[in-house]
Amino acid sequence: MARAGLTAERVTIAGAELADEVGLDQVTMSQVARRLGVKDASLYTHVRGLEDLRGRIALLAADEKTIRIAEATAGRAGKDALVAFANAWREYAHEHPGRYTATQRPIQIAPELAAKAAGPRRAVELTYGMLRGYGLAEPDLTDAVRLLRSTFHGFVALESAGGFAYERSPQQSWVRALDALHTLLEHWPPSREGDSS
Repeated sequence: MARAGLTAERVTIAGAELADEVGLDQVTMSQVARRLGVKDASLYTHVRGLEDLRGRIALLAADEKTIRIAEATAGRAGKDALVAFANAWREYAHEHPGRYTATQRPIQIAPELAAKAAGPRRAVELTYGMLRGYGLAEPDLTDAVRLLRSTFHGFVALESAGGFAYERSPQQSWVRALDALHTLLEHWPPSREGDSS
C-alpha cells in the first residue's frame, strides 16, 4: 500500500533532487523509494517506471528553467535580454545539474503529460520572442535558436566537466561569448536558402 500523502509530484521532486545529487543516469526507482521511505512497489502507483520518472523530471525542470528565464528577461530587450536569458540558463544548469540534463536529452514523455506541460512551449516562446527583438524572422529565427542552444549548452557541459582548465576564468569567456553572440545577432548574415554547403 502506498504511503499516505505520496503523489506523482512528490515522487518526481524526490527523483529530481536525487538526480541533482548523483546524476540523472544514476537515479533508480529503489533509490527514490528509499529517499521517500517507502517500498519500491509503492512508487508504481504514481509513476510507470524509470523512463516515466525521467520524463516527469524533464518537465519539472523545463517549467523551473522557463520560469527563471521569464523572470530574468521580463522588461528587457536586445543585449540586456540576451545576457539575462543566458545567465538564467547557466545558473539553473549549475544549481540543478541532474534536472538540467533531463531537459537536454531525448526522453520519452507520456503524451498526456506532454500535452499539459507549459514549460517546453513557454521556453520556445521566450526564445523566439527574445530573438525577434533582433529583427530576425524565419528561417533565421530557427537557425539562431539552434545557435544559442548549442552555445549555451556546449559551454555549460564543458564547464561542468572541468573542460576549461586554462588560467582565464570561464566567467570571462562567458561574458565575451555573449558579447560575440550579440554582435552576430545584430549583424545576422543574409539567408542562403537552397545552399546546402
